[in-house]
Amino acid sequence: MTFLSLALIAVIALAGPLLALPARWHLPVMLGELLAGIAIGRSGLALVDPADPTFTLLANIGFALMMFVAGTHVPVRDPNIRGALGKGSRRAMVAAAAAVVVGTGVGLMFGTGHAPLYVVLLASSSAALVLPIVDSLRLGGPDVVAMTAQVAIADTACIVALPLLVDPPHAVQAARGVLAVTGCAVVLFFGLRWLERRGVRRRVHRLSESRKFALELRIQLAVLFTLAGVATWSNVSVMMAGFSFGLVMAAVGEPRRLARQLFALSDGFLGPLFFVWLGASLTLRDLAGHPDMMALGLVLGAGALLAHADLAFLGLPLSLGVLSAAQLGVPVAAASIGTQLQVLLPGEAAALLVGALVTIAASAVAGSRAARTFALPANAGGKSGNSGSAVGQGDPGGPKA
Repeated sequence: MTFLSLALIAVIALAGPLLALPARWHLPVMLGELLAGIAIGRSGLALVDPADPTFTLLANIGFALMMFVAGTHVPVRDPNIRGALGKGSRRAMVAAAAAVVVGTGVGLMFGTGHAPLYVVLLASSSAALVLPIVDSLRLGGPDVVAMTAQVAIADTACIVALPLLVDPPHAVQAARGVLAVTGCAVVLFFGLRWLERRGVRRRVHRLSESRKFALELRIQLAVLFTLAGVATWSNVSVMMAGFSFGLVMAAVGEPRRLARQLFALSDGFLGPLFFVWLGASLTLRDLAGHPDMMALGLVLGAGALLAHADLAFLGLPLSLGVLSAAQLGVPVAAASIGTQLQVLLPGEAAALLVGALVTIAASAVAGSRAARTFALPANAGGKSGNSGSAVGQGDPGGPKA
């Protein structure tokens, strides 16, 4: 990989912001980056080699960092969310039960042997996608809070389950890896909470800010890379390392200044690079040669919407149910891990992303409809509180800088 290749990736990744520019569409930035990667990768002009070791390493760093940021977006410190956990848990379990039925049926229909993977995909929700939509549309009220809790629970559970089900023959080994990473995350939580209560973090923060050392960013990256190393050594995806560390930081409290630094690093370079790499890795010609895979993607997208829309029977408005079906991290992770492990059928990785795109398009429409009923007044503020709106994306609930 050369600097010219990096320059090409940085330039073409601008397709993400350009496509997401019309605010009324509510499209995620990653969509344009993924399409850009398809254009210059194996399915397009073949200007970059996704098998290049340097490109792959940078993409994995971006994946870990992206999942870390997604974990910090889970509003575990919000008292409104904690109060809605009971209702959110019940709805997440009902959606999971529906996903078992639909996912098993899809697996039998297409004969891929990956029904357990489909169940996880259909049951998943993306906190990293849903929470920004809720925040940008200023949605609030008890129904929105309960839906947010449901999304956070489903996102966490499915990210934990994915490594176990993407490659069932090695599930026991993956379970050991998940336990190893989870154990490290638990130790980190208690250690960081102890340092926070002792005021150590604040002293380090003041020193770093006064001397321009960026100590917090350096320390967080060192911890993230260590967890990613444990995950890799345990044959688990770096996705697990990033998301678990993000949950730890969300629980302890992440300073706003550090959140902005990580946002710049993730969304400015490494995150777009990962999505370009993922798009470049896909061989969409397989979809043309395997039309059943295109049908699989569409059915998976429709199945996810169905599994979450039936929550209307539990009192969740249809628009919020469809919004909660939005998928991003889990299908991307499944496509990435499955491609690296070579356990997916030709065209199946692309089919998983097609299904995710179906849910993203539906969530954009559902979000616009939900705004007509659940949008807060302009003077109500965008933060979580009595109004019941979700936590803002840029402030995961940590102490102020």
